[in-house]
Amino acid sequence: MAIAEDELLKWKFRRGSPEALARIYEKYLDSMLTLAMGLLNNRAAAEDVVHDVFVSFARLGPGFRLRGRLSGYLATSVVNRVRDYRRRSRRQVQASGRESRPARESVEPDDVASFTEQAAQLNEAVARLPDEQREVVLLRLKTDMRFRDIAKLQQVSINTVQGRYRYGLDRLRSMLNGEVEK
Repeated sequence: MAIAEDELLKWKFRRGSPEALARIYEKYLDSMLTLAMGLLNNRAAAEDVVHDVFVSFARLGPGFRLRGRLSGYLATSVVNRVRDYRRRSRRQVQASGRESRPARESVEPDDVASFTEQAAQLNEAVARLPDEQREVVLLRLKTDMRFRDIAKLQQVSINTVQGRYRYGLDRLRSMLNGEVEK
């Protein structure tokens, strides 16, 4: 049913329907924000990235052509924007002469109430994965993207993507079971 709804939404969006755009935004906002948060570990930056993705998407209108899944298209757009954000951040840090450190979001009191201790531990463990593994794990688990699509996005073989996924999950298990030091 979700695939049929997406096909209808794509069709309506190409024909200029603001309702279709609103439904696409409503349907995919949370998953794209979760993906961006997992990749950046910075709420403000993740919100900016997702906002940029949807603004760019909205501008496509009648020129939008997609044969694949809408969720995959949006997830790919988020990953590409995250990569751009990281490159810009590295350049800014280098230009200012400071050492590069991963951005960390401070925990707001309101957010603490909404997260369990296990979810916080999982988020921390995911943030400690190498970028390539974190990207594969989040794309696969949060957006249900296929390995071959992730391989195309990362410009590596499907075997490499499957290995990154397997090693990422193994490392997460180890970190969560206390087998790897922080």
